[in-house]
Amino acid sequence: MAGGATTAPRGTVLGMASTIPASASPPSASPWRAGAWADIPVLAVLKRFATLLLVGFIFFACFAFSDTSPYDVVAIPTILLWLCLGIRLHRGMLPLVWLLILYVSAIVVALMPYLDQPLSVSWTIQLAYLAITGVFFAMLFSDDTQARVELALKTYVASCLLSGTFGIVGYFGFIPTEDLFYKYGRASGTFQDPNVFGSFLTLGALYLMHGLLLGITRRPILSVLMLLVIAAGIFLSFSRGSWGGTLVAIAVMVAGIYSATQSAALRRRIVVLLAFSTIGTVLAIVGLMSIGDTAEMFSKRASVTQDYDEGETGRFGNQLRGIGLLVDEPLGMGPLRWRLIFGLEPHNSYIGSLANGGWLGGVAFLGLVLATGLVGFRLMTRDTPFRRHAQIVWPALLMFFLQAIQIDIEKWRHVYMMLGVVWGLEAARLRWLAGRDDV
Repeated sequence: MAGGATTAPRGTVLGMASTIPASASPPSASPWRAGAWADIPVLAVLKRFATLLLVGFIFFACFAFSDTSPYDVVAIPTILLWLCLGIRLHRGMLPLVWLLILYVSAIVVALMPYLDQPLSVSWTIQLAYLAITGVFFAMLFSDDTQARVELALKTYVASCLLSGTFGIVGYFGFIPTEDLFYKYGRASGTFQDPNVFGSFLTLGALYLMHGLLLGITRRPILSVLMLLVIAAGIFLSFSRGSWGGTLVAIAVMVAGIYSATQSAALRRRIVVLLAFSTIGTVLAIVGLMSIGDTAEMFSKRASVTQDYDEGETGRFGNQLRGIGLLVDEPLGMGPLRWRLIFGLEPHNSYIGSLANGGWLGGVAFLGLVLATGLVGFRLMTRDTPFRRHAQIVWPALLMFFLQAIQIDIEKWRHVYMMLGVVWGLEAARLRWLAGRDDV
């Protein structure tokens, strides 16, 4: 070679023969050398896991045998993981946040003289935790809104089916264990109280009915069968509030769908399906009342008032006497103090908010109801991508606000989920109007 330079033989390094066989793979080709998880996107795995936790979180809402349920066990990891993944507090949900802060703060102030009462303290802590879940759901559903709300509603329907099936099975005595899924002669499903059980099922019924009315469900026969199970659970709960509230929620939803569409064919479809549904519901109720003592229980529960409602020391009598006392208690009686005075809970969340949190607590709770009502009806009437889900969720939440006149709803877990959905839809609507395309 020119200049006396020599060329190293092929397969040598710095003139030395290579000791690596030509057939051997270089060390960097080993997946374990690079890391077994090197090609797996960690963020995608975390998002799938977070979605799985969310499904479990919502599904477990039906387990309410006690003050603590699987819902509460899943809540903390679900909320923390989604916060780490970057859910945000959008401007549209700020009224919800401030009203909940005012409401809980008023009750905390009223609790101060009774910090030595364990039940009052634990009740207040649970209420604050539920308020946090409401804000979490609003943050969650304000992004990727339609996909997340749809997943949540389908999961909720599955939860309703499980609880409704257990309620029916328990009512008709197919499970011999006493008081399991069946209390006070009424179906209770996976709840302590038949009233909560019946009302819980309403949102699931609305979701199925909405799909059938619009003709968008992929499996209409399956949807009808699921709806029958849920409707039977509502009826067998023998809850007057659930019966009346469900009818009101259906009426509001149907009116919203009917007024929102300009299609004559769809309007005819709605009328025809409602007629058949009414006939089918009546026949189903007649069939159920022919079994066992169902007819006797129905006649007993169908009256406007019960024995515990009437008289000076009944539910309504206590409420009238209690209102007079609350006028002179600007800070309220304190959490769970009403029952010590009257021997019963107020069975009215509006009066209960005044009793538990004073004037500020009562005003904050009423403000929460009114502000959510304004948002809910606006979502149902405005032509936006979020109207369809608002037509399902807001009528169900409205039912709970109406039921709050005759029962205490402030500790019902699913109510805070629905609050979060409505305000999440509102935040998404505002972002959509501002031209954001990631909703």
